Amino acid sequence: MATPGDPRRLFRLVQEGRLRALQEELQAAGGCRGLAGDTLLHCAARHGRRDILTYLVEAWGMDIEATNRDYKRPLHEAASMGHRDCVRYLLDRGVAVDCLKKADWTPLMMACTRKNLEVIQDLVGHGANPLLKNKDGWNSFHIASREGDPLILQYLLTVCPDAWKTESKIRRTPLHTAAMHGCLEAVKVLLTRCQYEPDCRDSCGVTPFMDAIQCGHIDVARLLLEKQKACSSAEDSLGAQALHKAAVTGQVEAIRFLVSDLGANVDVRAATTGLTALHYAAKEGHTAAVQTLLSLGADISAKDERNRSALHLACAGQHLACAEFLLQSGLKDSGDMTGTLARQLTEETGALWGFDHSPVT
Repeated sequence: MATPGDPRRLFRLVQEGRLRALQEELQAAGGCRGLAGDTLLHCAARHGRRDILTYLVEAWGMDIEATNRDYKRPLHEAASMGHRDCVRYLLDRGVAVDCLKKADWTPLMMACTRKNLEVIQDLVGHGANPLLKNKDGWNSFHIASREGDPLILQYLLTVCPDAWKTESKIRRTPLHTAAMHGCLEAVKVLLTRCQYEPDCRDSCGVTPFMDAIQCGHIDVARLLLEKQKACSSAEDSLGAQALHKAAVTGQVEAIRFLVSDLGANVDVRAATTGLTALHYAAKEGHTAAVQTLLSLGADISAKDERNRSALHLACAGQHLACAEFLLQSGLKDSGDMTGTLARQLTEETGALWGFDHSPVT
């Protein structure tokens, strides 16, 4: 149990906002750091204790630019937690507004991980630069697009109209990010106020439409089709289309949307691998996706360029339920291949199969 003067007790007093008790015990400790190199200022800023923050700075002269082991400063902590009163106090004391923590994150970037417009406005009002990038190539607008608050995006575009013209190190745009995270209102802002090329691609050839589909965000996918005229059959750098990506992630409703609503060819093959959506779903063990694809007319006996069926891939991945479903659905291979695959699955997973492809007990 922590005793008076113990650093752990001091940090707990800060967290709990007990200023008077802290004042009484701080003299005994003489200042301290936590396990991550935090000072009491970091702790006060993180927990929104403005009164304690003021006391530590003005009564004890603690360094408001102190860094912990991740190079975070108190301003990073206050901004990341959305504590506006602490942010404003630190800014009024003249802290460096664009200081960098580990991975080159600024306080503004960290504020953009929260939906707190006022904190973002305070930082920008004190000179924070929305165009600075972290080590992954993301600027504050990109980060805000992931969180999806349309008011924050509108504000950043107003104070920095070129903020949207950014790509990460793997060429992903804010539109990719908003689509992947299903931020419908954010996507509306991006399509209205920004000039993204239709089907802009990242370094893997993935488009925002693909991102929306593979994550199951059909409303976003519809919006991209309507407002940006996205191509639903665009291919990535491996020749895979949105249908293949939906199969990989097991997005059943997205598969139905692409085939039933958009008329996608359920047996379309990825250009470089010859795999169909059924192959991809079986490879990942998504039995529900396999069932959906078959109900939509997928060819159960289709082979890839290496002469493998969906059953081959289900067995190779040791996906027992998926392989069983394919067998029960009538998949037949030439020669004794089905029996061989079933025996392989038995050996690799411990499952027991009968020669009529029914489990035995």
